[in-house]
Amino acid sequence: MKLYVLLSVFLYCYSIALFSQTSTSSESQMAWTKGWTNFDPNLEDYPEPEEILPNIIENDSYLKNDVVYLMSGNVYVVNNATLTIEEGTIIRCDSENPASLIITKGSKLIANGSKGFPIVFTSNEKIKSRKAGDWGGIIIAGSGKINSPAISKIIEGNFLPQYSLYGGYQENEKTVEMSYVRIEYAGKKINQSKELNGLSLYALGKNSILNHIMVSYSADDSFEYFGGSVDMNNLISYKAKDDDYDFTLGYNGELNNILAIRHPYISDISGSYAIEADGYDKKDGFLNPASLSQIKIKNASLINLSDQKNYMHTTAAISSKNIARLHITESKISGFANIIKFDKSFTSYADIEKCFLLENSIFNVHDKAVKTAVQLNANPEKLLKYNMYTNSFKSVTDIFTDPLDKKHPKFNIKDPNNHTVMQ
Repeated sequence: MKLYVLLSVFLYCYSIALFSQTSTSSESQMAWTKGWTNFDPNLEDYPEPEEILPNIIENDSYLKNDVVYLMSGNVYVVNNATLTIEEGTIIRCDSENPASLIITKGSKLIANGSKGFPIVFTSNEKIKSRKAGDWGGIIIAGSGKINSPAISKIIEGNFLPQYSLYGGYQENEKTVEMSYVRIEYAGKKINQSKELNGLSLYALGKNSILNHIMVSYSADDSFEYFGGSVDMNNLISYKAKDDDYDFTLGYNGELNNILAIRHPYISDISGSYAIEADGYDKKDGFLNPASLSQIKIKNASLINLSDQKNYMHTTAAISSKNIARLHITESKISGFANIIKFDKSFTSYADIEKCFLLENSIFNVHDKAVKTAVQLNANPEKLLKYNMYTNSFKSVTDIFTDPLDKKHPKFNIKDPNNHTVMQ
């Protein structure tokens, strides 16, 4: 009896400490989004372009914030050149002659905006006429590691082959500095099976710097990571059609303070997730078990704006495939059917226990928390011990303070008493 009482007291104290920690984290998380974000960019009156960017940039170049640029067709930064973009610069992107910015292997991008003067890549369409997929996206090709038997690969899309290589052995390469940048209405469809992402990061080395980046209304993924080991923080994906954060080819890094805001009616036909993690590319195979994708995420808010009328259109928040390894802490997952679903590569409870950890987090889902493709010899929800969950599914407006605000949504949890600790 004494042991039971002590355990109950411990769990109660743990739950209060856990909520307090997560709540404080959410407040600080929302604070960093102020001043440079835009959650309704279709109403932003951007100035008209004044200068067209060349399609090949082969010397060090500087874009100034007193000029509005038009990117029409693909723009390649080549020949080890560095493209530097001044804070507050606006780049309008042509939807008639769809554009992508490609930082080729060996070249560099320095795009450091500021809180008051972010750098903006956006559609060239008029107010209220912009839509997901108006233009291509930003592609950065590095020389870091991938876990394919091929040391180098070709970036996805119909790009000039001489400018399409990525990958190598330079794990500590610095390919890019990017901060306080918005990428709006990217993700142009190439064909039925290929679309571009808002920001595609190919084999970036550890010394690259990326933070305070918002990708909104992408027609494909917002952020996709193809191998590499770059750490990133303060990222926002807003209403992507496909995945918010997609990892493959042995990505091995950490993300801190990330936000994914989805809508139950916005999804790709193949299924879309806040996080999609692939341990390796099945077409290529992988080098060895140590080279599988290993993703660490702290302070994530993965939110689907679902309610009692539309929650049935949601899927899992996370899809884990091909023995990906995923460690998530101090996070919120809400509005989805499940926390995570595992594919057939996870053949036992031991596989999942080795590859997945969720701790010090809060979740609100309407189906079983963990979904597996194969029958396991143990209940996988044991992995969720000591996380907090809602006793019944809650609509987004019932669980968060001001999630539907069009200018600055807030995702602080309203009432901790609606949460129970998994035991």
